[in-house]
Amino acid sequence: MADFVMPSLGADMEAGTLVAWHKNAGQAVRRGDIIAEVETDKGIIDIEVFTSGILEQILVPVGEKVPVGTLLARIREEGQTAEEKVAAPAISVDREPPKAPAALPAVAAEKIAGPAASSTSGDVTRLPMSPSARRLARELGVDPHTVPGTGPGSAITREDIQRAAAASTAKTPPSVSQPSVPKPQPPSADQASRMRAAIAAAMARSKREIPHYYLQTTIDFHAAETWLAEENLKRPMTERLLYGVLLLKAVALALQEVPDLNAVWEGDRVQVKEAVHLGVAISVRGGGLIAPALHNATEKNIDQLMREFRDLVRRARSGGLRSSELTDPTITVTSLGEQGVEAVYGIIYPPQVALVGFGKIVTRPWSVNNAIVPRSVITATLSADHRVSDGHRGGLFLSAVDRLLQEPDKL
Repeated sequence: MADFVMPSLGADMEAGTLVAWHKNAGQAVRRGDIIAEVETDKGIIDIEVFTSGILEQILVPVGEKVPVGTLLARIREEGQTAEEKVAAPAISVDREPPKAPAALPAVAAEKIAGPAASSTSGDVTRLPMSPSARRLARELGVDPHTVPGTGPGSAITREDIQRAAAASTAKTPPSVSQPSVPKPQPPSADQASRMRAAIAAAMARSKREIPHYYLQTTIDFHAAETWLAEENLKRPMTERLLYGVLLLKAVALALQEVPDLNAVWEGDRVQVKEAVHLGVAISVRGGGLIAPALHNATEKNIDQLMREFRDLVRRARSGGLRSSELTDPTITVTSLGEQGVEAVYGIIYPPQVALVGFGKIVTRPWSVNNAIVPRSVITATLSADHRVSDGHRGGLFLSAVDRLLQEPDKL
């Protein structure tokens, strides 16, 4: 039997609330399937399973708040026989009685697509529908409670949502203007406050426990900027590249040359990771920050990274991040160039050992072939854990980033 436990979705997470199960006991699951949703201080996250088999037993019901590491379910792996049921774990985290959806934070209310039960119970019953159908309902402004499900077990499918949206449009009087996509709502004040508190706890821990050192270099960005402009002229608008994707690829490749910065603490040991999973710092609506991973960044070409980066930003701000995207980052990259900042000195996010920052592109006098000319440059910084590396290794890393950006066509 394989244990499916409440995952740790960041150094600042101590517990999570189970929002939904997407599989029932007895159903088959495959590695990579999203089988549950968990609410954390940073929003509601889709939880993946990393074992294929049969969901043998669900131990924690929807609505329970449990500590990280709590056994949520057991999965009978392929080839195994059924075992005796185990008792549900004792819940050690105090929780409030369930509330009706109107009392939940805004983001949670969007994710919990179920009608309230009778006022005497105060419980919430979840509608059977996939995450993609739920997101489509939000985008099209369809109330799932009014949609009859035609999928297995009367589950609501994307096609059901589309039919309901089309029927609603047909009923709308011609004189009434209806927006097809509702404007995304910022998180509630309560959720934003909890997110800030979680970030504060993680950053305080980082500065308290990690001896940071900081390095800075200024990179000639002329070659990268010129190549990018020429490349984008060949592309339709929807496929054009942002300069940030060149920075991400350069960081990923530089980590292959200085791999000790691509590492995480596991207990009291540092584990250097072979795969480069870039955590990308993304600001979310209403305040706050989240840094999900771009997986296997060294193996992706520029176009793949651009597509995945856009998708990651969209899901970070609208919902739909996967648990692995929060647990897998091996280093974080942040940029405040769009906010007009020339240099950023970040705080390392535990258990990682380094963070890379980029400022805005500026024009500076620059020496080229013994002549002073105006040049586009960008400031790159490195915040690193002195227990793991030193200034010499950090300097080699920043030099590698600089060198790689001088040949953008090879990224």
